[in-house]
Amino acid sequence: MVEELLTAAIAAGVGVVVYVGAAARVVKQYERGLVFRLGRLREEIRPPGFTVIVPGIDRLRKVNMQIVTMPVPAQEGITRDNVTVRVDAVVYFKVVDPASAIIAVEDYRFAVSQMAQTSLRSIIGKSDLDDLLSNREMLNQGLELMIDSPAVGWGVGVDRVEIKDVSLPETMKRSMARQAEADRERRARVINADAELQASHKLAEAAAVMSDQPAALQLRLLQTVVAVAAEKNSTLVLPFPVELLRFLERAAPPPAAPPAPGASAPAPAVTPPDTAAGLGPGAASEPCLDGSPPPPSAEPDVRG
Repeated sequence: MVEELLTAAIAAGVGVVVYVGAAARVVKQYERGLVFRLGRLREEIRPPGFTVIVPGIDRLRKVNMQIVTMPVPAQEGITRDNVTVRVDAVVYFKVVDPASAIIAVEDYRFAVSQMAQTSLRSIIGKSDLDDLLSNREMLNQGLELMIDSPAVGWGVGVDRVEIKDVSLPETMKRSMARQAEADRERRARVINADAELQASHKLAEAAAVMSDQPAALQLRLLQTVVAVAAEKNSTLVLPFPVELLRFLERAAPPPAAPPAPGASAPAPAVTPPDTAAGLGPGAASEPCLDGSPPPPSAEPDVRG
């Protein structure tokens, strides 16, 4: 009798242990438990910790509540300004309603992935290339709104969407590099021109001051000599005073006036040749050897 009672107790204990082992479940801190009893969802959501279900009747489904990081494959599209680009992104989302995430959609991860790819293609077609490169914050917000709108009905909340990279064709990269180089060169030229303009104004003011005080020009020349001697000792500079240059300019004869148009050039003066025999009015007379005056020159008698 005692042995039968002992055997029954042992059998009951083993049955309880087996039942507890089959009915006991543990829900982790980052999970929530959904109980399906004979295929119907129980309204009670099991919190983290130890929980018990009816073996063979209840079925426990655990849902992860952590933030999921899902990369979106690179999508190739044409922007609004007709540029072909490849854009990839990353989506951060989490389950906010475990019941809807399991019942409303077959696979919420796959659904969010497909919605992210479709939204990314749509946002590429609606944006310009400059927006994709420099105004990503606004595009991220628009992409997040496009994904989050249908995901709310699936019990999923989109936490953040980020565009990772924008790939451009090589020809477009070279064109953009040339454009940036030309823009930088244009800004450099404008800056240089502005500097020249300001310097010309200052030089004009300095010239006006030096014109009132001529000694200031001499002092400026001496300062230039000192500066050159300090930098290059092997260079010798000999500045000419401005007053000396002005004196030489005043002393130079004025240039001959050109002949008036249509006037003939003046004839050169002709000197009559000296006659060797002393004939003619311009003949030179030489004294005789004895000191007597020379005889009068004989002139031919031309009278009739």
